[in-house]
Amino acid sequence: MNILGISCHYHDSAASLVKNGVLVAAAEEERFTRKKHDNSFPTNAIEYCLKEGKIIADEVDVAAFYDKPMLKFDRILHTSVEYFPKSFGMFCEAVPQWLTEKLRIPSLLKNRIGYRGEVMFIEHHKSHAASAFFVSPFEEAAIVTVDGIGEWTSAAIHHGKDNKIEVLKEIRFPHSLGLFYSTMTSYLGFKVNNDEFKVMGLSAYGTPIYYNKFKNVIDVKEDGSFNLNMKYFSYTYDKKMFSDLFEKKFGPRREYEDKITNRHKNIAATLQKITEETMLKIVNYAHKLTGSENLCMAGGVALNCVANGRVSREGPFKRIFIQPAATDAGGSLGASFYVYNQIYGNPRKYVMKDTYLGPSFNEKEIKTCLEKNKVECEKLNNKRLIEKTAILISQDKIVGWFQGRMEFGPRALGSRSILANPKNPKMKDILNKKVKHREPFRPFAPSILRENAKDYLVRACDSPFMLVAFDVKKDGIKDIISATHVDGTCRPQTVERRRNKLYHNLIYEFKKRTGIPVVINTSFNVRGEPIVCTPEDAYNCFKNTGIDYLVIGNYFISKEEN
Repeated sequence: MNILGISCHYHDSAASLVKNGVLVAAAEEERFTRKKHDNSFPTNAIEYCLKEGKIIADEVDVAAFYDKPMLKFDRILHTSVEYFPKSFGMFCEAVPQWLTEKLRIPSLLKNRIGYRGEVMFIEHHKSHAASAFFVSPFEEAAIVTVDGIGEWTSAAIHHGKDNKIEVLKEIRFPHSLGLFYSTMTSYLGFKVNNDEFKVMGLSAYGTPIYYNKFKNVIDVKEDGSFNLNMKYFSYTYDKKMFSDLFEKKFGPRREYEDKITNRHKNIAATLQKITEETMLKIVNYAHKLTGSENLCMAGGVALNCVANGRVSREGPFKRIFIQPAATDAGGSLGASFYVYNQIYGNPRKYVMKDTYLGPSFNEKEIKTCLEKNKVECEKLNNKRLIEKTAILISQDKIVGWFQGRMEFGPRALGSRSILANPKNPKMKDILNKKVKHREPFRPFAPSILRENAKDYLVRACDSPFMLVAFDVKKDGIKDIISATHVDGTCRPQTVERRRNKLYHNLIYEFKKRTGIPVVINTSFNVRGEPIVCTPEDAYNCFKNTGIDYLVIGNYFISKEEN
């Protein structure tokens, strides 16, 4: 059975392919179009998945869509009527796209890829829940999904057992923790559905002095349910998201690229504290409802690694699995597994142990790209490649690392990564200014050998997807100063040899030469662009930034020689 999963028309469009219960391919559309958070119909991602799965459109048994557009359209109509006439402008802008695209998924599949078969529409939060539970290592688990908005649901608690998921509790629009966070992201002068992680990083520089004042904005109950005071929000009828009353109470919004003041830092810190506490209450209640020792999480809020850290440390669950593509992109694979496991009743047979699900490129394709661009390069065997790269990183050189299949989800995990020396205290500023072209407060994450994680991390545990923040041991900070945030935490990727042999060997070689089993790992892109997908993307990023060396397959390229 071949099930094609699709998510699109909101943000982070993606496609995935499940063959006989095994995920064989998944990719975001943005990687092919080079448009950050591309929300268009994922034609390129679908074509890649079919090619990777060695099938054609006619061999797809079911196309699974990650939400129910009619239910979502119903919510938009109801909201527009409730807030009329203030909502009239947004309604007029939204309706044409719904009538021409968003309600016509079967015809888009037919016209774009020639698929004429069955299309199943899965509720948004069921897709999120399935994306976390059905690929987790657990036979049974509580499932928490929290995001901006699906059709009507913005947060839910499910219980998963074997090949079934049951919804237990929901919070519905307009009350939404994800939209609350996005509203504050907009108010602080950042881009919604793009920069929420910047606000999370900024929060470490502030103090939550507005905590009591924010109790008028959001009321959180002990079971994690919450109500937003809609007098402070305008996203039901306006693109601005926050109301005039919010600006009256908390001061004028920060304009994009304006100076960040202590007030902005303190608001970010307050927002983050409320988010963490709310998530803790939700997971505590999920534990009470299910009695499970296992927790699965998905939805955009599940990418808040600081909140995840508190859930891991302070929550009641013994084991946690977070879907690495927790946003709408992961909804594509969730819809596929929901159809395969829940609807068709097939037993589960796949555990998501890595995210290397995207395109790879063979030596001939890499060589063709380099010859086309007249690149001076050296071809090395794996042993020499690893040795030379480790030496250069230890000498504070910045290396673009392009290997194997591209990662699925927002984190670079050793396939499309930029690597650097974590011990150099200036490296964070060098990378932000010279390579990434981004705000100086933004932290960098470390990749650490799993067997050495306990030497650097408090309460170390397996963290292969870079989704949980840990406290760094005080005596270890000096070794990884540029991968440690201002609050003494880091968001590590623990690297196992069996998951990524080449990358593990590189870090091990770096350890042999420096004594430090850690490298800085940041995504291979610059601000405002998606992570690189092809050799051409990698070379262009290398050429136009301060990256010193590019390692692409077995080819070694020096900036000085090019």
